[in-house]
Amino acid sequence: MEKRELLFEGRTKRLYATDRDNLAILEFKDDFLDWGGSKKARVSGKGSVNASISGFLLQYLENYHVPTHFVEQLSDGELLVRRLKMISIEVVVHNIAAPPLSEQFALEDGQSLDFPIVEYYLKDRKLGNPQINETHALALGYAKMDDVRAICRMASKANAILKSLFDRRGLSLAQFSLEFGVVNDHVCIGDEISPDTCRIWDKRKNRRLDKDRYLQDLSGIEKTYRELHDRLTRAM
Repeated sequence: MEKRELLFEGRTKRLYATDRDNLAILEFKDDFLDWGGSKKARVSGKGSVNASISGFLLQYLENYHVPTHFVEQLSDGELLVRRLKMISIEVVVHNIAAPPLSEQFALEDGQSLDFPIVEYYLKDRKLGNPQINETHALALGYAKMDDVRAICRMASKANAILKSLFDRRGLSLAQFSLEFGVVNDHVCIGDEISPDTCRIWDKRKNRRLDKDRYLQDLSGIEKTYRELHDRLTRAM
């Protein structure tokens, strides 16, 4: 697979064209941001670990018939993915109350929710990434009805599958976000699923195994990410 020109560079990843029009290479950077996209730092090895975790989780979802853009892991820090037409909606799923949800609704941080909460956000930094609902998406042309239904269905299914996996590893999937795109008229999960896009807690020790560990100025973020990788990918 030949790596060609840079198609897009985000804050934590780069996307490159390949010699096949329908495939791209997703390269994970070592850059580290807070949930709002600030407080930038570099953590050596983070990109490699995140790529491996994301590849594992995306393939895991594929095994349960949840379509994703993942094709294969190429090397440390790189995934081969299908090229998608991205939908400008981010989906956030909450299983346990954590900021900002806990702050918005005066919930205790760490409180289990009786039912998963699914939120939709428009991916537009100029507008401040506002929260929207299905009718916003339809009325303002961000997505078609069939796509909105597929996104809702896939987010709920992915949550059930990933929660079960994490639970068997002694982990709580408190919150995670998903992005979606379209290929051949079908919606699938794109981007990444990693400690950068999830809130993951150790059940026994109530220890953070995600980017909150860095935001609270705790040490050993790269070691923590590697621990999470090893726990998730160990034999069933």
